[in-house]
Amino acid sequence: MNEQCGNLRTAGCSFSVHPMSDQFIEHILESLKHVDTSKVWMETDDVTTTVRGRIEHVFDVTKAILLTIADRGVHVAFQGTYSIGCPGDSSGDAFMTESRERMNELNSISIDQKIAAKFSLYPMGGGDYMDTIYSQIERMEANGVDVSRAHYSTRLDGDTHSIFAGLEDVFRETEKSGSSHTVMTVTVSANSPSNKEDAS
Repeated sequence: MNEQCGNLRTAGCSFSVHPMSDQFIEHILESLKHVDTSKVWMETDDVTTTVRGRIEHVFDVTKAILLTIADRGVHVAFQGTYSIGCPGDSSGDAFMTESRERMNELNSISIDQKIAAKFSLYPMGGGDYMDTIYSQIERMEANGVDVSRAHYSTRLDGDTHSIFAGLEDVFRETEKSGSSHTVMTVTVSANSPSNKEDAS
């Protein structure tokens, strides 16, 4: 079966957020209303929300949705699968002409939020990516992110902005290194009552 690919630079993320609150529907709907999604293609069904467009706008929107909910003090979990390359779909191609300006950064940057995250990276179709991953992890550590090993993933603890910047960098640089299709899975916990420090 032939794969149909649109703009190979179109990135996407299929994600779900889970506020641990009786008002979880309100938290999710309010965050989607509050966050500017004008520069991404977006579709929500009963399982996940998918956003597609330029890499910077995909990360801008997903980070903003997480922060908007976490800023209410509620414990929230985020799970996302970021993808770029072929095979894929072309639903976000129309948004690739958008400017690089991030629509949510001014609001997001004012939110001071610590998170715990785990990510796994799956470069497909070649590329020299291991040195790229290691160098990006070193950059995250230099920016105050605590990096540690975890089963089937790498754990990150620290500031949301530093962690998401690092995740975007490692995703972007892995794609540039020659991976024809890059997939990255990310799991985040914010405002958890049982964080890493409490468990130790």
